[in-house]
Amino acid sequence: MASKKDRARRLVADHGTTYAEEIGIALDRNEPMPLFQWLVACLLFSARIGARQAVEAARALNDAGLTTVDHMCDASWKERVKVLNEHGYARFDESTSTKLAKTSALLKECYGGDLRKLREKADGDGARILELLQEFNGIGPLGAEIFAREAQGVWNELQPFADRKALDVAHKIELGDDAAGLSDLVGKDKLPSLLTALVRADLAGCDHEYA
Repeated sequence: MASKKDRARRLVADHGTTYAEEIGIALDRNEPMPLFQWLVACLLFSARIGARQAVEAARALNDAGLTTVDHMCDASWKERVKVLNEHGYARFDESTSTKLAKTSALLKECYGGDLRKLREKADGDGARILELLQEFNGIGPLGAEIFAREAQGVWNELQPFADRKALDVAHKIELGDDAAGLSDLVGKDKLPSLLTALVRADLAGCDHEYA
């Protein structure tokens, strides 16, 4: 039987493209625009819809130029609905358009459109970051965990972090039960990729191949 480290590395090699990378978000820059784009993506992932549709919708919003807080706020409700409706969100287009407007307005009002100021407000407390994220309309515990899963690569106070979905899969294939243990298998820089790989493998129904 392959070691845990070997299985973890194979998971990363096979399925480790993060969702931010797939969407085309340069999250590693830790700048207002990519952080906002990732927040929007996490809001989309939070809906009862498939990951593929969420990725498609996030890309479409970016392609439509809704890449910053100002752009999202300036767009009309109908413009956002149109983009969402045409890219997999027909059932959630209207409610999601409203959530995007409210989230963008709050981000602009409270943090000047810069999520790094939310980070400053948390003052090095990772748990507080998760709490503050949930003040945005459409971002609940799931959305906050998805945000932290990949943002920990640039916000080190979140490290090591593992969301419940990824931990459930890791436990099922006997890879580990906590974030620190998973981080030890691949290193903290690769932890976001491992967590994403666990989720992707589960969604593809092939997680058992890494047990």
